[in-house]
Amino acid sequence: MWEPYKKGYKAWLQLEKSLAANSVEAYLRDIDKLTDYLQAAKRMITPQQLELKDLEKFVQWISELGMTVASQSRIISGLRSFYNYCIIEQIVTVNPTALLETPKQERKLPDTLSFEEIESIIAEVDLSKPEGGRNKAILETLYSCGLRVTELVNLRISCLYLDIGFIRVIGKGDKERLVPIGSDAIKYINIYKKDIRVHINIKPGQEDILFLNRRGSKLSRVMIFIMLKDLATKAGITKNISPAYIPAFLCNTPGRRRCRPAGRSGNAGARKYYHHRNLYPFRPRVPQEYTAPVSSCV
Repeated sequence: MWEPYKKGYKAWLQLEKSLAANSVEAYLRDIDKLTDYLQAAKRMITPQQLELKDLEKFVQWISELGMTVASQSRIISGLRSFYNYCIIEQIVTVNPTALLETPKQERKLPDTLSFEEIESIIAEVDLSKPEGGRNKAILETLYSCGLRVTELVNLRISCLYLDIGFIRVIGKGDKERLVPIGSDAIKYINIYKKDIRVHINIKPGQEDILFLNRRGSKLSRVMIFIMLKDLATKAGITKNISPAYIPAFLCNTPGRRRCRPAGRSGNAGARKYYHHRNLYPFRPRVPQEYTAPVSSCV
């Protein structure tokens, strides 16, 4: 009953909002949760028939399932987005999410890592194995450039300008930016490319992807998370860490350039929390005399 609306909504998110694939899937999962509730409640109605009281019962339902306040808020945000689409496309005339209250959530600061802890994580990489050389290059790039994990796994060789100390990164909404890269990261990327990557049987369509797995395919985000957690455990670090926050905690050291952290956000509330803990380092400016070469990385 909701499938035609979901297909149209997916196309709208991709074409009109230019959202990344992961974001689109997340929004669609929010609609799936709502339809799951309607099936469980034996109230299969269309988006036009949905009322505020149905949404309030749905929020109560997901709360009873044990979802956190943050998860509930995210789902409600997804439903609001869906009904904004319905209003624009004249599928509905009344937005039932307009008066839906969002649960209050407590803002928590992320766990921080000292420079010594970060160095201990890097030191646990086993360079005697091919994947160790790759992981070393990954960590140095992640920390030096302050990339999101998705940006890291999608990094292309054609987007590397290592001779001038920059990389071109494609972020959310296919927006591009130039990011400075430190000498340590450049060193280990070159070692990985010349000594390790050349021996991988690369699958068709993956030739320009920088970091590959042993089967010649692009790494997944989950693989990066698992690798980092494993190294942190070996280093004896018990903090709840995430690749999204670590770049913000690096110090300026020879060979590393502190960049805008991966926890960057256009959200004023998020920026406030970074500044509160002095976790929002300066954002390096691209030299005015620098002219970006033409790239095929899009």
